[in-house]
Amino acid sequence: MTTNSAANPPPYTQESNFEQAINKEIAELWHTREEGFCRSSDKRNLFWVSLTSKHHTKAIVVVNGRIECTHKYQELFYDLFHQGYDIYSYDHRGQGLSERLVKNRDIGYVEEFDDYVEDLALMVEQFELSRYQKRYLLGHSMGGNVITRYVQTHPCHPFDAMALSAPMFGVNVPWYLKPIARWVGQLLTAFHAEPAYAPGQAPYYAKPYEGNLLSQSSIRYHWFRNLYESRPELQVGGASSRWVWQGLIACKQSILMTRQVKIPLLLLQASDDKIVANDAQVQFIKKLAKTNSDCAMSIIYHAKHELFFEQDEYRNQALHNTLQFFSAH
Repeated sequence: MTTNSAANPPPYTQESNFEQAINKEIAELWHTREEGFCRSSDKRNLFWVSLTSKHHTKAIVVVNGRIECTHKYQELFYDLFHQGYDIYSYDHRGQGLSERLVKNRDIGYVEEFDDYVEDLALMVEQFELSRYQKRYLLGHSMGGNVITRYVQTHPCHPFDAMALSAPMFGVNVPWYLKPIARWVGQLLTAFHAEPAYAPGQAPYYAKPYEGNLLSQSSIRYHWFRNLYESRPELQVGGASSRWVWQGLIACKQSILMTRQVKIPLLLLQASDDKIVANDAQVQFIKKLAKTNSDCAMSIIYHAKHELFFEQDEYRNQALHNTLQFFSAH
């Protein structure tokens, strides 16, 4: 594990130099990105970015979570790039700079969860990864579910290994709602002519750092909120009833189809996660281990949901474990 000593400084950005790095070194790399839009099969505009070097022979496709976007991931892209990887990423439909799907652009909406999976398949083709010696998938939260469903349904994919950061294989709802949550989402979708927020969901607002469920890193949390305040077009609010219904179906399918995951897989679990269901992650990895001997789970103790935006102590572990897993495959 890396330390903070001057003799052996961590190879990743640290909170102590975050402000300087995000405004200088990270910004300088970010300005070299290629970016653009491509059209999905149902003619939606999807925003993508890439950071490449002619010296790199390995690539990572990064798939982010709900309400996230490529602009939020600049620090992670920088750290991965400086470990020798070309980076490819994109904004999910209905998020970030990709096309919004309904009149109320704030609402988190998707028609079918499989649309996310097919968008990833399209992006993998768009990125033309064949020139690399090694190719990896890294997905966070909802993105962890998307990359899992992708490898389960696209057996001819080009990837050598995958890592899941706090993947969404279940969501944290009260125990008494778990058996009926999917049906409630389906019923509420049927009753509303226009997409509506799911119960308990609300329009976007910058939730204060105190008591937030995402990260214990004040500097990283405030940077992300300031980014969204300065770029309101990136904002996405609460999930719709249809998104909840579709998301819960995808969670169930991910666990049902573990047999179809045939490449090495690392699951990073945040022990103090209150966003996704850790027991569902354990169920997934135990079932996967029966048919895939090259899978592992790494628990980052005392970490909250956003492992790559956490305090250094937890973020360093998540990065170190991910990169070690990739370098072994």
